[in-house]
Amino acid sequence: MVWECEVQAGPNSPTGSTAELAAGPRVLVADDQTDVLEALRLLLKGEGYELEMVNSPAALLGALSRRSFDLLLMDLNYARDTTSGQEGLDLLSQIHQLDDTLPIVAMTAWGSVELAVEIMREGVRDFVLKPWNNGRLLNIVRNEIEKGQRARAAKKSQTHGTAGNHSHEDGDWEEAERTQLGFLPKEIPEIPGCEFSGAWLPVHGIGGDYFDVLRLDANRFALCIADVAGKGIAAALLMSNLQATVRSLAAQNLDPAELTERVNRLVGENTAPDRFITFFYAVFDARSRRMLYSNAGHNAPIALRRDGSVRRLSCGGQALSISAGQCYEQEEIVLTEGDRLILFTDGITETTDHQGEEFGETRLLAVLQENRALGATRIQKDVLGRIAEFNGGNFQDDATLIVLAVG
Repeated sequence: MVWECEVQAGPNSPTGSTAELAAGPRVLVADDQTDVLEALRLLLKGEGYELEMVNSPAALLGALSRRSFDLLLMDLNYARDTTSGQEGLDLLSQIHQLDDTLPIVAMTAWGSVELAVEIMREGVRDFVLKPWNNGRLLNIVRNEIEKGQRARAAKKSQTHGTAGNHSHEDGDWEEAERTQLGFLPKEIPEIPGCEFSGAWLPVHGIGGDYFDVLRLDANRFALCIADVAGKGIAAALLMSNLQATVRSLAAQNLDPAELTERVNRLVGENTAPDRFITFFYAVFDARSRRMLYSNAGHNAPIALRRDGSVRRLSCGGQALSISAGQCYEQEEIVLTEGDRLILFTDGITETTDHQGEEFGETRLLAVLQENRALGATRIQKDVLGRIAEFNGGNFQDDATLIVLAVG
């Protein structure tokens, strides 16, 4: 598998539930605030969804017991309390008992980092921060419905004869793969004056590599890349926790050093002693072209200047989950027209040929120098093509390559 991306109700009704009939996919919306339900009703109805709106946990469970839905969009706080989200968490196990294939998108309050991480562990596919962005919410709803429909179709196919040919472990693996694909950027925001290209190549369909691009405001964007020590389902689950944590913290507009310190504490609390994560996080201002970054033990990204000079971005500290009290440093650089920024994981440089020799950073830098005048997409494809010639297309570890071309 290769993942690539490029960019140039009335809740006051007697039952606590109202339905909007349409021809599109069926969405169940649960929130105890009348204005929130009305806003979501108007937004989703305009996209052609069939809606049922509920305003309480009891009404939510009642709706699920009566009919099936393509998606559940649910708030985590109801009348019992308004801050912890525990009531929503308690509901998840009951929801899974009624429909274990139902895609769930949770709505959370700003800054609820620990809650976001916990709901991801409980099987929630994605989350929306209040107040929400209409475009992002609609993209999430559409993508999760599509993935849920594919997953249900696959499960139905297995039930009609193919399931007997697969072990329980195979099912777990496929579910982990679908979950991890759901966390990859669903769309890359366009960065003014720049071209972006990324490739993610997990060795076994799932893995411990991760990258993300987040729009913070009209001019500022967050770029991050990470690599979990290890492979397979365990690494993928740990990476999913990291992704949820980073996205929640990024919404608070923290400086890279502070965000990295908080990620380190939160992820470290739930990471086995033999696991660690290398992590790089940067905030890029497209208008000033200034980038502030912090590097937690990750392969130092390469800032390749137009004149061919190279700067490595290594300022920060040790990898995540080694020491909960680790302090991190940050550094600012300015990217100018013609510069190229390359982020990568060790699967790029440590891949070997048939004799066991590593591709290495020297070869990587040579390919980048040869192609530095090209755009991001061409550079990314040329680098991967050169590596494929070297290793015969046989990557031994998960590999991720990100290229940002300025100007």
